[in-house]
Amino acid sequence: MAATGGGSRGQPWTSFIADTADESRVRALHEDGNPVHRLRVEHDRRTLLVHLSDEDGRGWTVLAVDRDSRDWAVAQGRTQKGTAELAYNQLRSQS
Repeated sequence: MAATGGGSRGQPWTSFIADTADESRVRALHEDGNPVHRLRVEHDRRTLLVHLSDEDGRGWTVLAVDRDSRDWAVAQGRTQKGTAELAYNQLRSQS
């Protein structure tokens, strides 16, 4: 369900969009008008990883979710890979 009430200062909510110009199979989304603000979701049988770049693309926030229990962990860092590994390891250390 979409959020209601609009964004800050009465601005309407917007969505991340896919850039299909580079790939036939879209693996990432970006903010419309700000292509460095990216979002990607990946998964395996046990875990969902949601990667969200900073507004300027210089850092990452990653949410790791256990698919069975819905336990979760969040990490922030400078690199996408390192931040994903940190969130994943935090999640798995809770088990």
